[in-house]
Amino acid sequence: MANTTSTVTSVPLLDLNAQYESIKDEVEAAIRQVLDHKKFIMGPEVKEFEQQMLDYTGAGHAYGCASGSDALLLSLMAANIQNGDMVITTPYTFFATAGAIARLGGIPVFLDIDPVTYNLDPNQVEDFLKGKHFLAKRLNARADRIKAMVPVHLYGQMADMDPLMELANKYELQVVEDAAQAIGAQYKGRPAGTIGHFGAFSFFPSKNLGAFGDGGLVTVNDADKAEKISILRVHGSKPKYYHKEVGVNSRLDTIQAAILKTKLPHLDAWSDARREKAAYYRRLFGEAGLSVDPAEVDCLGDCAPMSGEGCGMEELADKVVPPKEVEGAPEHGGRHIYHQFMIRTARRDHLQQRLKEANIGNALYYPVPLHEQECFRYLGYTAEDCPAAHCASKQTLALPIFPELKAEQQEYVVEHIKKALTE
Repeated sequence: MANTTSTVTSVPLLDLNAQYESIKDEVEAAIRQVLDHKKFIMGPEVKEFEQQMLDYTGAGHAYGCASGSDALLLSLMAANIQNGDMVITTPYTFFATAGAIARLGGIPVFLDIDPVTYNLDPNQVEDFLKGKHFLAKRLNARADRIKAMVPVHLYGQMADMDPLMELANKYELQVVEDAAQAIGAQYKGRPAGTIGHFGAFSFFPSKNLGAFGDGGLVTVNDADKAEKISILRVHGSKPKYYHKEVGVNSRLDTIQAAILKTKLPHLDAWSDARREKAAYYRRLFGEAGLSVDPAEVDCLGDCAPMSGEGCGMEELADKVVPPKEVEGAPEHGGRHIYHQFMIRTARRDHLQQRLKEANIGNALYYPVPLHEQECFRYLGYTAEDCPAAHCASKQTLALPIFPELKAEQQEYVVEHIKKALTE
């Protein structure tokens, strides 16, 4: 691996300016058009972008909303989640996933993740629904109380949807795909957000398709559910000022829709570039002797001790586990779009400090799993209830990845990781 220290001195985690400069004229023209017609709320660009998303995903219906968090909330409202209803989800995700459940009075049921993909483990879900999981008895999880499931397509790789949908159909559960990090990802040739009953997308600026502020969208296949989403996002009114139910105020701003409408045609090329960067990282880690396959590591799902940094196992003391394409593998009809490039190592905190010293952007997602969060303490979970999620929270670190990332920047990152882990 070439020594790039003399030419590269810093690497950002994400460079939004590089993307903006490449499409600046298109974006500014789109914004000016909105400024000229002044239809700032539910203007024509909103409907045009919704149609674009239908064409892109193949979903039956699409409705823009104010944020990815609202996309989850609207989906659960349309699924009729009410006080006391149980909703199965993952503890290893952004807070909004469980927050939307709790806001409706629902009970988040946190089941552990697959330690390789970081996504909800279908085996855990099956055991829970059959009453065989230790949490089923503790939570008094009667079949009539379990109403829905929210699998998350984390970091850009889709969850294993076929077994999850089989279980959902068997137990009559509504499925909301949290596709906030997965626009453009595929599972067996099917796009994120089109397999479950609802798909929830986020256009937060750092997402692969990012707005210049908050924005979200819900995809739905069923016409009746779609109609309910369209009404709920405008205070539950249809026609205006006539309300059959209480909704929320959650509309995608016209300016944000115009920006997203301009950016969407570039998304696949950006995703392909992210995949290329991910492949180069893997090559660099292999050449540096740092890479280890997750199948060779014993401690991914069972950190010991259950607190402190990492798991302390020798096999990850001076190695990293790069992300592995499983459901996202092309040979299986998948597509991982690398919203994040997540590595794991037993010396995560030490590595993070060394990367900061070298001016290399990095981030922790997520240092406290949801089942360990203070606000969910009333549910009675312990760290040991979801050991794979707990372990991931102690070992994982996000490295810089974006379409414009240069090879020499990646080389600089891997050089400093090697230095840090061989100290």
